Order: sequence, then C-alpha cells, then structure tokens
Amino acid sequence: MIAFVRGEVAAVSVTSAVLEVGGVGLELMCTPGTLATLRTGQPATLPTSMVVREDSLTLFGFLDEDEKATFELVQTASGVGPKLAQAMLACLSPDDLRSAVAGDDVKTLTRVPGIGQKGAQRIILELKDRLGAPTGVAGRMAAAPLAPWKAQVHQGLVGLGWSARDADQAIESVSHAAGDEPDVPALLRAALRTLSKA
Repeated sequence: MIAFVRGEVAAVSVTSAVLEVGGVGLELMCTPGTLATLRTGQPATLPTSMVVREDSLTLFGFLDEDEKATFELVQTASGVGPKLAQAMLACLSPDDLRSAVAGDDVKTLTRVPGIGQKGAQRIILELKDRLGAPTGVAGRMAAAPLAPWKAQVHQGLVGLGWSARDADQAIESVSHAAGDEPDVPALLRAALRTLSKA
C-alpha cells in the first residue's frame, strides 16, 4: 500500500489535491482542513490511505499520521465507509472525535452529515474501547460554550464541508461585526467570504 506521498502540489480543488510524483499526478481526496495547508507549486508530504474497490482505487490524503490512523480506525465501525470517515474528520479533529466517543456525545457526532442518532450511538458503542482518550487540548477547547449565533454559523460552515478549526477561525474574524443583535445569515456570508480568501 502507499503509506505517504511526497511531491509538488499541481492542483487543489474543493475536495482533492493533485501531487506530482515522478512525473505522475496523483489525486488525493482530502478534508478542507488538509487542503487549506496546500499551495500550488509548493512541495508537500501527506500520509495516505488507499481504498481499493472493484471499480476504483482511491487515495485519501491527511494532515498527519494521527488523522490517517483515526480515518482507518473509524472505518472498523459497522456502517462507516471511507466517505463517511472523511466527513467525520472534516467536521471534527481526531481529538474532538475521541472526546465525543469517550463522553458518549451523540449530539457532536450527529453534526457530521450522514450520521443520525442511531448511527452515532453505534459508533460510540463500537469504538469506545478502541479510539482512546483525547491526546491534546483540542478536545477541551471544543467543550467551551459558544454564543448562540456562533454555534449557528459554526454549524452552517461545518455543514458546508469546512473543518471545525477553519469554522472557528472564520467566526473569530467576523465576531467584531456581531453587535448586540447578530444577523446570523449575514455573519455566515461574511465567514464564507473570509474562508474563500484564505
């Protein structure tokens, strides 16, 4: 299997990046958070996981080994395929995911598109002993309560495919415009503009 890919970034799209390796362009499916770190023409090294299907070979690229290991581990839960595993990592960092599973946090897991109440409960049941405890501060930071408008904008951005980290940064950059009576749709549009410029 292909453990990692190192090469020059040839192209970055909404869902994938192409890295040129020895004259061959390899397309890697990545989360928005990973794609945000890549710049066309710059060298990059991404840990990868290859998913082999009868009709396709798909290469998934990750920010680091922790994200890759989490991606592979969550797929051991019944009903979780590579696309859903990637959606989980697009919405939640590995530590946020570990916190949600360890704390029986169904609400956090159902923020991921494609995971309902029963699916979240099954994932918690099947992964609780295998996913482990959070390793850093990301999980603790995620527990801080958000202002109602911030929670709504955050949910909107994550639902559109941005990572929780990107959503938090965008919210911080537009929070000065919130005022006493925040206009949530206007703030969401402003946050999207911020992310599209980044």
